[in-house]
Amino acid sequence: MRDGLREGRCTRRAFLTGISVSLLGLFAACGRKETPTPTAVVRARPTWTPTRPTSTATPTGTMTPTGTPTITPTPTRARPTPTPTATPFPPGPPTKLGLFVTRNDPALFDLIVTKNVALVKTLELDANFVRQIKEMSPDTLIVGRIDLPQIDLSAIDPMHEARQFVERLLPIAGDPERMRWFDAWEAYNEPVPMDNAAIRRLADFEAERTRLLAERGIRSVIGNFGTGHPPLEFWPDFLPAVQAVKEYDGYLGLHEYSAPVMWFGTGKHQLNPTADEGDEGWLTLRYRKVYRQFLIPRDLVVPLLITECGIDGMVGGRPGPKGRGWKDFVAYWAEIGMGEDGPGNYIEQLAWYDSELQKDDYVKGAAIFAAAASPGWESYEILGEAAQILRQYLSVHPPRG
Repeated sequence: MRDGLREGRCTRRAFLTGISVSLLGLFAACGRKETPTPTAVVRARPTWTPTRPTSTATPTGTMTPTGTPTITPTPTRARPTPTPTATPFPPGPPTKLGLFVTRNDPALFDLIVTKNVALVKTLELDANFVRQIKEMSPDTLIVGRIDLPQIDLSAIDPMHEARQFVERLLPIAGDPERMRWFDAWEAYNEPVPMDNAAIRRLADFEAERTRLLAERGIRSVIGNFGTGHPPLEFWPDFLPAVQAVKEYDGYLGLHEYSAPVMWFGTGKHQLNPTADEGDEGWLTLRYRKVYRQFLIPRDLVVPLLITECGIDGMVGGRPGPKGRGWKDFVAYWAEIGMGEDGPGNYIEQLAWYDSELQKDDYVKGAAIFAAAASPGWESYEILGEAAQILRQYLSVHPPRG
């Protein structure tokens, strides 16, 4: 059963919850010794090319283990081959899951037709494509991004940079057809400020381009930091940009990935067996730290879009095998007893993440990376069997709106 993989009377969801506890046991068995307050090294996703940068900053206020543990999978008894059912997930509140789309693929509309895709972030700028999404699912938020080289925060003039960005974006975002269908626009993808002066420059840039675009009726998504970025202690210097978003009706954007499972780094799912982050995390659910420590106390609760999410083996300081997208971890999940149904396992993990997002009203959507993935990112692709299961998940939730 797609919702079975039972041990006794356990549902698949309960079984996978148990497996997450087993994973922690495996992590602990590695003999890791580290400080109770972790920090993190996370590789930033670059602009849209299959080549990742070879060096990264070491942010603080995140989770940085001091080594790479070796995990020996626990032998498990064989389990029956799952058999799909019509609805593998129970009904729940409106889902907040969405899609990161790089190109127009007809298979996408098998998901859009559910009218329950919360967010589409896209590099596909064709107005007709976006119009089709909006006509089929009017309540789906659509965020656009143009492909730009990474911004150099070391010495920019924020005001000049903002004007240049707006001049480059306006011929696209200011087109009357696109203005009808796109809800907001990002700027640079996964900026990496290396110090407080750099993030202040980024904040000034984001605030100014948010203002300039708002004057022309275009909303902005600011930030769009990579997983684990920026260091938590940098956030006070980014607040002027958040203030601009609040004033001009925009969004804060963050990326949240983890590996080898979506919940690694949350709660008790740490390399340090004595650590417990409660209902927060260092990778996924990290956004709660940002809101609780910096935005809520300052009355700066703005709508949040997780503009990329999913399994990404390129996050640093994690257990498990080498890999990139979720497909690279399917065999590992089977080895540790999660079963042979890789696509089902992944959608179940996304369902767990969705259940957490639903607890926070300010979260408006989370775009799974990726649907219709570009060359070089095939291991992240969810179209195919995973999308069929995701469609079932979306379909059993109440309509959005």
